[in-house]
Amino acid sequence: MYHFRNDYSEGAHPSVLRALAETNLEQTCGYGLDHYCEEAAERIRQLCGAPNADVHFVVGGTQANLLTIHSFLHSFEAVIAAETAHVNVHETGAIELTGHKVIAVPSPDGKLTPALVDGVVSTHSSEHMVHPRLVYISDSTEVGTVYTKAELTALREYCLAQNLFLYLDGARLGSALALPDSDVTLSDLCALTDAFYIGGTKNGALFGEALVLLNDFVKPNFRSYMKQRGAMLAKGRLLGLQFGELLRDGLYLDLARHANAMAAPLREGIAARGYGFAFPSPTNQLFPILPDSLIARLQENYTFDVDQPMGDGLTCIRLVTSWATQPEAVDAFLADL
Repeated sequence: MYHFRNDYSEGAHPSVLRALAETNLEQTCGYGLDHYCEEAAERIRQLCGAPNADVHFVVGGTQANLLTIHSFLHSFEAVIAAETAHVNVHETGAIELTGHKVIAVPSPDGKLTPALVDGVVSTHSSEHMVHPRLVYISDSTEVGTVYTKAELTALREYCLAQNLFLYLDGARLGSALALPDSDVTLSDLCALTDAFYIGGTKNGALFGEALVLLNDFVKPNFRSYMKQRGAMLAKGRLLGLQFGELLRDGLYLDLARHANAMAAPLREGIAARGYGFAFPSPTNQLFPILPDSLIARLQENYTFDVDQPMGDGLTCIRLVTSWATQPEAVDAFLADL
């Protein structure tokens, strides 16, 4: 049985495990105040060209989203997100639990545009309604699509004009940045968002995400939010050390390139056999539409998410490749298909 269900089925890249083992008995300060976290944070600031950014390490993506969104918003303010957004679909109401409504917008490709956001802003103009204040996006998105620099710039300009915050979920940021035709860099994200995170869990780390806060509005009390929400890891050095390794000598993007490269022959092979896709994803998530009978046969040897029925005996599934996917697994899947 081979798993194409997600990109965190495996443990961690060997260099991460090696660093953890070699420093296992070293004593450090707790709660992210150790030198490994400080060094990783400084490396991120240098890579981003953002010397004034605050960097915090947390265990997972839902935690990163909950902390950041809650810290930006007053109790009567809301989040605008695509209908497929992680905060809307796969976080068990975590954002709503903090008292903030998620306003979901239908989007055919999982991305938000100024026009889509304006459709929400223009219809929430009364004190009897929640006030839209933060725009949540992902790159790559939950359906594998990516933003161009022009698209992010247009969103940023609209948000500034409307006094909205822009926050980017980077769970699969490596996959987006590593595409050959990507024109977005970490420096661009610092210029175009109020906050974003660099995902480690889905790109070679055992666990962990690196939150990059650009807007001074949320910086002063953020560690208090972390402690209050159970996000301040006592052995915080485990997070800093992992990101120190992943961000050394370009490893982070190399791992993401591998995940994308393993998805490419899957995409081409599925298309060559006459099957279409629900979304135009160039990244490591694929959404092919297959006959139900064929899906049942494939499930004898592979696991994957069954996304949604498409009618006429067809269903969309999700295949995900990772930093550790081997070409032999891709070849075997296509042969069985």
